[in-house]
Amino acid sequence: MNDESYLSFMPQALILAGKAAEAGEVPVGAIVVRNGEIIGQGHNRTRIDNDPSAHAEIVAIRQACAAVGKDRLDDCDLWVTLEPCTMCAGVIAHARIRRLYYAAADPKGGAVESGVRFFSNATCHHQLEIYSGFEEDEAAAMLRQFFSDRRG
Repeated sequence: MNDESYLSFMPQALILAGKAAEAGEVPVGAIVVRNGEIIGQGHNRTRIDNDPSAHAEIVAIRQACAAVGKDRLDDCDLWVTLEPCTMCAGVIAHARIRRLYYAAADPKGGAVESGVRFFSNATCHHQLEIYSGFEEDEAAAMLRQFFSDRRG
């Protein structure tokens, strides 16, 4: 981890997750950081945009790529409140994200340290540093509350 690794952008990602919940979306927020500065951010927007690919990670990565004017983010870090799914892991790999920080594990849908373990596969063309557990309790509680409310 480098000099900026002590900075946690997870509180900002949690705020974005809260905005997603307020909009009726699964509460996941994501932030892309380059040189200590946020260059992309997003929350789940699948229902808002009628787009199944509009996960928080992808929204944030699209914004960051537009900000730097290229499709590679090899000097960027991604902070996300939930372990990325397989689709998002693929986009993270193609964007060449340098480091991934995530809060809560997702045993059902996660693909980083759960499920398919995307980055551990021999067929994965990109290796990145992965750190988990940042603000895990808060992120997990937000998700539990969201789904509890949806079930009535």
